[in-house]
Amino acid sequence: MKTILIIEDQPDMRGNLGIILKMEGYNVLSAPDGMQGLQAAREHRPDLIVCDVMMPTLDGHGVLKALREDPSTAHIPFIFLTARGEKRDLRTGMNLGADDYLTKPVNASDLIAAVEARLAREQFRPPGEFKPDFTSPAPLERALGLTPREAEVLLWVAQGKGNAEISIILGATEYTIKKHMQNIFDKLGADSRNACTVRALEVLSAPSSATSRQGD
Repeated sequence: MKTILIIEDQPDMRGNLGIILKMEGYNVLSAPDGMQGLQAAREHRPDLIVCDVMMPTLDGHGVLKALREDPSTAHIPFIFLTARGEKRDLRTGMNLGADDYLTKPVNASDLIAAVEARLAREQFRPPGEFKPDFTSPAPLERALGLTPREAEVLLWVAQGKGNAEISIILGATEYTIKKHMQNIFDKLGADSRNACTVRALEVLSAPSSATSRQGD
């Protein structure tokens, strides 16, 4: 049984989300603020976290940043909940490493779909032999002959982001991201996003890419 941690300061919302997930067969943990949520995540290592953005003591961005900096929790799928749908909030969360973003009030079907999609993607996460450095797209540009923008797009693809998410992060239309992806497919001779991801991870995991970044 998969365990999901809900970090939400509104009791009614926290309870409703828990009921929805429990009815789908998930084991649910909950926390009323960011500090307690961070502690619960480190103690229980849930399979996925659903977290509000605006909370007392530590907001959702702070929770996510702390989790991503800890190797033991860095790969836990993370879905933000917010009452605001501004692009600034979306981009901040995605840049910190959020996997998805749901706007309150959350429809039950949307919540379940997002949870199932992230858990399914986690099953296909590249194995441990890859230790990529995602701090810069420059190695992808140099090694694969990509434009700076194509390298940025591929950097986010390698982190599991979809076209819609990347369009938010980079402030471009989804159509533009699709065009960049087609160029990447052509240049890499790849026929799928998975193939592009593996190639990107090989480049970003190579010792030479870390050395070359030091001179950037």
